[in-house]
Parts: sequence; structure tokens; C-alpha cells
Amino acid sequence: MIGALAAGWFAGAALLWQTAAPDLQLVHLDPAQVFSREHLERSLRYESFHRANWTAATVVQIGVLLVIVRLAPRFRRQGLVGGLALGVGTLVAAWLAGLPFVIAAQWWRRRYGVSDAGYGTILIDPSLERIGSLVAAAGAIGLFMLLARRLGDRWWIVGGPAFALVGSVFLLAQPLLLAPRLEPLRDPALVAEIRELAREQGVGKVDVEVRDASRRTRAINAELYGIGPSKRIVIWDTALERLGRPELRVLVSHELGHVEAHHVWKSVGWIVLFAVPGAYVVAVVTRRRGGLAEPAAVPLALLTIAILQLALLPAADAISRRYEREADWLALSTTRDPTAFEGLTKKLADAALADPEPPRWARIVLGTHPTPLERIELARTLVRAEGLPAGS
Repeated sequence: MIGALAAGWFAGAALLWQTAAPDLQLVHLDPAQVFSREHLERSLRYESFHRANWTAATVVQIGVLLVIVRLAPRFRRQGLVGGLALGVGTLVAAWLAGLPFVIAAQWWRRRYGVSDAGYGTILIDPSLERIGSLVAAAGAIGLFMLLARRLGDRWWIVGGPAFALVGSVFLLAQPLLLAPRLEPLRDPALVAEIRELAREQGVGKVDVEVRDASRRTRAINAELYGIGPSKRIVIWDTALERLGRPELRVLVSHELGHVEAHHVWKSVGWIVLFAVPGAYVVAVVTRRRGGLAEPAAVPLALLTIAILQLALLPAADAISRRYEREADWLALSTTRDPTAFEGLTKKLADAALADPEPPRWARIVLGTHPTPLERIELARTLVRAEGLPAGS
């Protein structure tokens, strides 16, 4: 039985791992050939601080979770309400423990000119998403505690798929949480171009909206949210201000590539694959506290999930990088404009002070996207392979 389940798991993982991007031998570029010496030096200092800050924040938050796990048996309130109170309290405590590092990261961004936003802005702006995440987490805790009460130690058999369902619902609801902060794109010509791109990439109707990101950052970005009828492309106002039309086309085509390649649905598939074994691990670990039906076991479950997330981070990042590379490939294949792609990549790196070639450990643990240098290498490989006009 276990062998059959394992075989099914690996078959599912192999299917989700497949992409349309060919396995090309990329041309090798020296970062100094593409980026200025000033950018290389500044981005290295800038990113090094953020890596150290992330490491310290992770250690502190895990430490806070460990302390709460030790103190949890002293918590007197019992039942489902007690578990919810302890779970939400644990999540809030972990967030508060990470707050100094959030502020430190913003201080560093301000120092390097990546953002001029006040500290209040970076704390208040994401409040709606944070509240939504907390409500979703509370709902999940309540659901799993109820399942543990009904099914005992076997709650994970139902709890794993239920967690995947909660994740899918959150993906669908995310655009609704963002809606108050978005505005329609008020450029009819650009809207028409984007709709034409969507038709070329076979993704159907996609809403296009604009996010006021300039009050928080000078970084450039666009994002894809939602599934099916809720899907939308969100362009940051910084992109509209700083990118030329060809670069905007490439940026939007990249996001449409995520739709074309069904990356949101594939993400749901990965959630399903990891949710069931993850739920099993949580069920096994929480037995020492009487199982997840007991309030004192809830912080231990949250600690276990946090450690699992850390352990799976290299795998999750590898999947993300693979899908981002596929979206890059689809954008290049659609727009046939490696010059604009390379120009966009350089502007993205300049605005965010991204390190073109970070250390290997940082790419494995923190790299959700191909590096700027890898993206430019992909564009120039396409130039060499298909004889397209080269970028500057």
C-alpha cells in the first residue's frame, strides 16, 4: 500500500515538473559584461544584508514558537475555542517577533533608495492580506481540531486533502482581498494590446488592473492572481511609469505565460502532493500532546509546519524557478523580442537592486526566480538559436 502511494506521489510530481521550456545549453555571460561595476557592488551589499536579516528573523521566530510550545501545557482554556485562541495567539506572537526584522529590511531599502515609504506604510498596507491569512489559518486550525476529535490520529487522511482545498479557496479569494487597492488600467490602447497578447497565448479573458505600489517601493513588477473567472493581471504603477511599451508587453506576456502554462493549477497540485504527507507528520508529532484535538498540541503543530516549510524551501524554490523560466520562455516565444526582454530584466534588477549572480546557497534557499543573469542568458541563447536581433 505504501509503495503504491509513493509511486503515485512520484508520478504526480513528475507530471507537475514538466514544462514547455526546452532544456537549452545557455550561453555563459560574465556579470561584468552585462551590469555596471557599481550595480554589482551595491547589489551585493544590499542583498547580503537581506539574507542575513532573513536568517536572523527565521531563527528568532522558530525560537518564539519553541518557547510557546513549552509553555502551552500551562494554558488552562480547553476545547475548540481554547485551541483557536492558542493557535491565533501563537501566530500573532510569531509575527510580532518578526516585526523588528521587517522594520530593519525597510530601513535598508530606504538607505539604498529602493523604497522611500514610511515604516507605518509597510505595516499598514498589507493589513488586509494579513487579516485574511489569519482568518484562513484560524479556520484551518478549527477544521483540523474537529477532524481530530472525530477521527483521532487518522484525521490526517481527511485533513491533508482538506488543507489542499483551503489553499485552493485562498487562491480564489486572493483577488477579492486585493480589490480595494486596485484600479482599472486606464490606457485603452495598452488594454487592447494586452487582450491581443492574451488571445495569442490562448488564455481567454483576463482582467487587467493597476496597483499603487509607488507609495511603498520603486521596484517594478506585475502579478497574476486567481483561478478561472477570478484571474487577473495586476501591473504595478512603477512599471507603467518606467517601462517602454515593448518592455511592458514582455512583462505582461510573462504573467500571461503563467496562465498559459496553468501554473496556478499546478501549484494547487503541489499543495495536494505535500499536504497529505505533511498532515501525517503533524499528526505523528502532536501525539505527544494528546493529538491535535487538544489545545496544547496546536502550537506544536504550528512549529512542525514551520519546520516542514523550511525543510521544503529548496524544493519549493526549485519548482518556482522552473515555472518562472517557463513563463520567461513563453514570453520570449510570443513577443519575439529578446531586446525588450533583456532591457526589462536590467530595469527590474536596477529598480530592486537585485544581485545578478547570488551565492549558490542563496539561490537554493531563497531564489524563487532565475537570476537576472540567467534570464539574460536565456534571451541571448534564443538570439543565437533562432537568429533574432540581439539586445544591447
